[in-house]
Amino acid sequence: MKSSKKGGLLVLFVLAMSIFGYSQYASASQIGVSVAQSELLDENENSSNYNIELKFENPSLLLMTAGETEFFVISNDELIGKGKLEPFTLHPLDSSFVKGTFHTDSNNEESGSVKITGITKYDLIITSIDVPFVYYPTEEQAREFIHQN
Repeated sequence: MKSSKKGGLLVLFVLAMSIFGYSQYASASQIGVSVAQSELLDENENSSNYNIELKFENPSLLLMTAGETEFFVISNDELIGKGKLEPFTLHPLDSSFVKGTFHTDSNNEESGSVKITGITKYDLIITSIDVPFVYYPTEEQAREFIHQN
């Protein structure tokens, strides 16, 4: 009888840890991202280069570290540029400002729906997870970020 109680407690513990782990994975999948600032470095008739700072918000209880992250900027369903973010750490229930660079070969001045998308690989203690992010900047942010008008 004692071994069945221990086995039941072990099953209950494993089940509780699985539920907790899944809930934290689901929370980590909801990481928020927004443009904190962008700065035009240089431009010519065909391309522009920017410094960018994005704000990531971690709604989970997990400490997550990310390596270099590549992201893409899409306007009107057309890829207009790509960039890279420096490695960073997201503390539990906190936010981090992450610096990076962005380059566009497009000189598209027309307004449209803009989105910033990418996949960040977070290294956890026993595993790593790929978390996609999509951010739709406001029209004003998109103008400042991409067109600098």
